[in-house]
Amino acid sequence: MTPTRAPITLCEAFQRVAAIEPESIALRTVGGSEVLTWRQYSEQVRAVAVGFAGLGVGRGDTVALMMGNRLDFYPVDVGAQHVGATSFSIYNTSPPDAIAYVLGNAGAKVVVCEAQYVDRIRESGVQLEQIVVVDVDSGNARAGTISLDEMKSLVPAHFDFDATWRAVQPDDVATLIYTSGTTGHPKGVESTHAALLFEASTVCCILPIEFGDRITSFMPSAHIADRMTCLYFQMVFGTEITVVGDVSQIAAALPDCRPTIWGAVPRVWEKLQIAVERAVADEPHETRRQGLQWGLDVGVRRFAELRAGRPVPAELEAEFVRAESRVLAPLRAQLGFDALKWAVSGAAPIPADTLAFFGALGLNISEIWGMSELTCIASAAPADPTKLGTVGKIVPGMDMRIADDGELLVRGPLVMKGYRGEPEKTAEAVDADGWLSTGDIVTVDDDGFLTIIDRKKELIINSSGKNMSPAGIENAIKAQSSLVGNVSTIGDARPYNTALIALDPDAAARYAAQLDVQADAATLAAHPAVVAVVAEAVAAGNARLSRVEQIKKFTILPSFWEPGSDELTLTMKLRRKPIAAKYAAEIENLYAQPAPEGVHEAALRRADTAPAVAG
Repeated sequence: MTPTRAPITLCEAFQRVAAIEPESIALRTVGGSEVLTWRQYSEQVRAVAVGFAGLGVGRGDTVALMMGNRLDFYPVDVGAQHVGATSFSIYNTSPPDAIAYVLGNAGAKVVVCEAQYVDRIRESGVQLEQIVVVDVDSGNARAGTISLDEMKSLVPAHFDFDATWRAVQPDDVATLIYTSGTTGHPKGVESTHAALLFEASTVCCILPIEFGDRITSFMPSAHIADRMTCLYFQMVFGTEITVVGDVSQIAAALPDCRPTIWGAVPRVWEKLQIAVERAVADEPHETRRQGLQWGLDVGVRRFAELRAGRPVPAELEAEFVRAESRVLAPLRAQLGFDALKWAVSGAAPIPADTLAFFGALGLNISEIWGMSELTCIASAAPADPTKLGTVGKIVPGMDMRIADDGELLVRGPLVMKGYRGEPEKTAEAVDADGWLSTGDIVTVDDDGFLTIIDRKKELIINSSGKNMSPAGIENAIKAQSSLVGNVSTIGDARPYNTALIALDPDAAARYAAQLDVQADAATLAAHPAVVAVVAEAVAAGNARLSRVEQIKKFTILPSFWEPGSDELTLTMKLRRKPIAAKYAAEIENLYAQPAPEGVHEAALRRADTAPAVAG
């Protein structure tokens, strides 16, 4: 019998989709060496829920998970939800003090983790009722821990699984997302079952999702992007997930999964673009290389017409039909994107040129916008070449307004329940009328499409009073070379802009091999060939900026910036204030006269004089 109403909790949603095609694949690893059907998945969820109940975990309790992208994560998280618990993930790179903070703030009773994290959790000093280890056999667990199988064997008397999950309420907190904050401790965003269900349904109105759609899980489950697009979309719609244990292997995993829906952060899209360009440039067969370059050029010329809102000339459209069948479609298939219905980019601004590259390849990417405090995605639209650079419209069912200073305010069902244990900070973020202050400065066009200018607190105002977006400047440069990992623009209250540049570790290793030098950041930062590539990238980026925005001087730092470091949050956002403090001496050198060693003058170019940068 077809249900007459929509599910009111994630547990109810899961129970419905698990019954649609029980023998269909729900979860798999790359290559299919491990597979769970919906029937097996559902059985494991029941067993895990029983085990949690046996540990005394019930409605309102909190369970923490610390593991990589693996099959076990899904039945563990969903099983915790089925006893009414709040289940959340800890970033695997978190040090003991950070683990101590989030476990204490969350009030976690139990941690489920991989064996490799047990010592770090214990070093945090937090007193837990139990540590459950997923990757050990029964009887093999470390002292003071139990295995997942042992937990499943803890069957409490008179436990009613169905009655327990049915007792979960829409306003119960399903998960906590710890914002990685650029300063201070992270805040625990409380997301309810109702908010997560609303998110799924409203996104589906814009970007359709249906049972059997395929996606990869490769981002951290502590990030709302992976939790929403993989875990919660799966619970609501019944998607098939391929878990990718090593993010560096995502390019190899895509042809194996052949996703129908997919999303990534900008840096992943940028690296995929660079991989395509390098593969074409390195094609040893001259005729084939020329053919590939012809196909890409046709795609670029056609997409330029679409982007400008002009009709594609008939001759170009006919040439495109040939390029599509001979070059573009095979390239998409090689990437693993031949079955893709839609793709998104989010979590940070993406260069419009990157979106244009994939649009020319036949992959139209929707840039989305959102935040943990808004459950995940708060604005989106089907990809439209004429709207490159926008993040779509506010999703249906949500209200928005723009404050006098340009800040976007949002109200509606996606707004968080609050920050865990921090009512004062919650009140600062959400006013009495329910308006969330996003902290983002935006513009909106006549069609309702939003453009994010930058974070309100991060805008640069130079000594002449000119307001600028550092993110826009940084993206213009990063898009020019894979070697440029991160850029931090300096210019607030200064006469001109300069930049601190950190090399990308993966690209640096390739350059080191080519140059036959050590792959450490200090060696490469001083190497003339590396300086030349970065200088060319800065010059090409400058050509895409107004004169006042352009970078006049830069220095290449002798260290890599890693997620969770002094310089980057775990979600790869710049920690601007800590960067300014840590690199105060380097920043002053950028404005010293004469310029000290290691400070490089940047070429200031007009757009029509900038050559392409292959980097």
